[in-house]
Amino acid sequence: MQLDPRGPRFAAGLTTVVLVVVLTTGWGWLALAQTVVFAITAADPRHGPYAFVYRFLVAPRLGPTTEREDAAPVRFAQLVGFAFLAVASIGYLSGATALGVVSAGFGLLAAFLNAAFGLCLGCEAYLAARRLSAGRA
Repeated sequence: MQLDPRGPRFAAGLTTVVLVVVLTTGWGWLALAQTVVFAITAADPRHGPYAFVYRFLVAPRLGPTTEREDAAPVRFAQLVGFAFLAVASIGYLSGATALGVVSAGFGLLAAFLNAAFGLCLGCEAYLAARRLSAGRA
């Protein structure tokens, strides 16, 4: 499956906004909502809520893309985001606020780097793991 690379970057921008709100308010339920978004998108990046916003509201205004990217690294990155936000949600909702702040902070860093600079840390980790496993075969 191939994706328009602008879609995941747009989603990272929305995720950045959500995580800034989580960190400034300590709202664990919003962290949990973002965890659900990551879970849906890890299963299929085309079916996440941010992907629908991008596909129907943003992409038509941008025009067709000239490049595509493999969905596997994006799915892995969303799975990593899910793990961080699951821990953040547990932290916030159980009263372990420091755990929530640290985990949400890591999620924010990754989302911001993708949104602002196009650097997907989860995607890079996926590709590095693939290179390492190919070297062993």
